[in-house]
Amino acid sequence: MKKKAPDWKFIHFLFLLLALAPFYPEPHLVGKIRWILGGANGMGALDWFDFLYHGIPAVLFIRIVILKALAKYAEYSENQQGKLKV
Repeated sequence: MKKKAPDWKFIHFLFLLLALAPFYPEPHLVGKIRWILGGANGMGALDWFDFLYHGIPAVLFIRIVILKALAKYAEYSENQQGKLKV
């Protein structure tokens, strides 16, 4: 049975909505990452949950991009090997 891939459009929408909104003055996830890189001073449990909540769509989006790139590379190298077997 073939596995069904996650819906690209829905993950892309979640990524844009949760990770990058509000777009001005600074995306929410970017602000959280800066806070963590700055030592996470004053971050409570709710802030860490918020970081995970807003970061999961970004991780899924990056995962899908990597999987699609690997699939294209595998297809490309398969085609190249087929051409070499003349």
